[in-house]
Amino acid sequence: MLHPQVAALLERAARSPLPPYYEVPAAVARRLYRDTRGALAPDPPAIEAVQLLLAPGLAGPVPVRAYRPKGAAGDEVLAALIYFHGGGWVIGDLDTHDVVCRTLANGARCAVFSVEYRKAPESPFPAAVEDCFSALKHVFENGNALKIDRSRVAVGGDSAGGNLATVTALLARDAGGPAISFQLLIYPGTDQRMGFPSIETNGEGYLLTRKGMLYFRGHYLPDAADYTDWRASPLLAKSLAKLPPAFVMTAGFDPLLDEGRAYAERLKKEGVPAEYREYSDMVHGFITMGRVLDTANAALADCAQALRRAWGT
Repeated sequence: MLHPQVAALLERAARSPLPPYYEVPAAVARRLYRDTRGALAPDPPAIEAVQLLLAPGLAGPVPVRAYRPKGAAGDEVLAALIYFHGGGWVIGDLDTHDVVCRTLANGARCAVFSVEYRKAPESPFPAAVEDCFSALKHVFENGNALKIDRSRVAVGGDSAGGNLATVTALLARDAGGPAISFQLLIYPGTDQRMGFPSIETNGEGYLLTRKGMLYFRGHYLPDAADYTDWRASPLLAKSLAKLPPAFVMTAGFDPLLDEGRAYAERLKKEGVPAEYREYSDMVHGFITMGRVLDTANAALADCAQALRRAWGT
């Protein structure tokens, strides 16, 4: 059953005069997302420091926003989370996920590096994958200057960002480094074939729709042959063995529910420690909506605790 706060949110969304993302160009969809997220997100919590970095990328600099948690000394060496925002590889940015990153920095008492990867349709697959891996390498290579502990660096993200996080972990595994310690995967997309039952059962009326998913996939993967590339569909990777331990979160009324669960199950089957948690009364995207959904704040606290457990802090 839907949480009463979610039901109220869906009623509010149904009354909105704004068009769905899939009916407008990407640039307009980004503005719609940015403005509606701002109304749903809590006030940004205070932190110790925020800094913009530029990581060298294959197509030019990749902006990375670096956060240090409240109370952290300037020379204190911290664990780190490299975070990739959600938004279907098309929308979302550093600002739409600013509160999430601040909350995780304070909750896990770690540095957070939020990555502004290139987005589709201007920069389709594999541009985002390239930028995320470039940012990961930059953070590791500059660990001393950034005051981070290279033995405690996690990757994480929500939705498309969860996809990019685990793809980045696969790339790092296959390249022999950087040595990632943990994966934080929040309702990740893992299979671009869109064949799981939850896409039909949850594909209409719960914010993220099947039409929306087709819109995002069409922009990110204009060539259908790429649907089965493991860098787009990590569930189709030949092996998930020897990946970092993971915390995988899903939402019960999310079209991505089944593929997130399937990914967690496959990680476990292949020997990767994976904690799975389903928020059965939530919808896709809920962690950014803490102003109106109490569970969003509780879920981010759960994510922070998972990071702390992984790092022994």
